[in-house]
Amino acid sequence: MAAGTIRTALVTGASAGIGAEFARELAARGAALILVARRKEKLDALSVELHERHGVAIEVLPADLAEDEDLELVERRIAAAETLDLLVNNAGFGSPGPFSKNEVERFLTMIQVHVAASVRLTRAALKGMTARGRGDIINVASIAAFSPLSGSVYSATKAFLVNFSENLQYELARTGVRIQALCPGLTHTEFHEVSGADTSALPGFLWMSAPDVARISLRALGRRKVVCVPGLKNRLIIAPMRCAPTAALIRAIVNLPYFRRKAGV
Repeated sequence: MAAGTIRTALVTGASAGIGAEFARELAARGAALILVARRKEKLDALSVELHERHGVAIEVLPADLAEDEDLELVERRIAAAETLDLLVNNAGFGSPGPFSKNEVERFLTMIQVHVAASVRLTRAALKGMTARGRGDIINVASIAAFSPLSGSVYSATKAFLVNFSENLQYELARTGVRIQALCPGLTHTEFHEVSGADTSALPGFLWMSAPDVARISLRALGRRKVVCVPGLKNRLIIAPMRCAPTAALIRAIVNLPYFRRKAGV
């Protein structure tokens, strides 16, 4: 199933950033959309924009995926969507500072939103997709999945999404359903500002735009690429992290006192 033939797509975390850009790209391709996020006013504004520009059907579904009741609402909506061809599990957030110095409730919420919600919504979508013999699911992970430097819980949740996606694609190989783990690097969105991370020292050449990330992800669906790392620079960044000798060297360097002070540990 080519991206251009998507009839209905549901995108979580659709109010801003990569999620909103997925919505814009899919609307431009003629897909009907179900937009999920906590901030209804932003979803309403995006809905008006996309309907006026592309004339597609837009449904706004405000929900906080950290709340079981809201998560169940989205699960039921997915189960009822008879033409759902694409699910984008994009909702998520970051948390600066070390695990030992932050409230554990924030990390438990992160696990709920990144891991539990993605698993539950994926399962909700699979019944209809496998029955129809078509469908795509994009789990938005991060190059942090391969990094020892991106926060213990955040990196762990993203690594879960990569491993989950790879194993699930193997399981679904003959069903017509495709799974992708999208692993963007630094992307110009409100993500870092909302999480409170200081990115002022990061050079501009490392960043990508959210529209480019969304377009690359959708193109990669047609190539049956399970792990999609958009941008050559991001692929170069993770290459040494996935190689045992260079990964050991990176860990040794970041354990130097200077880097530990910078990280606040």
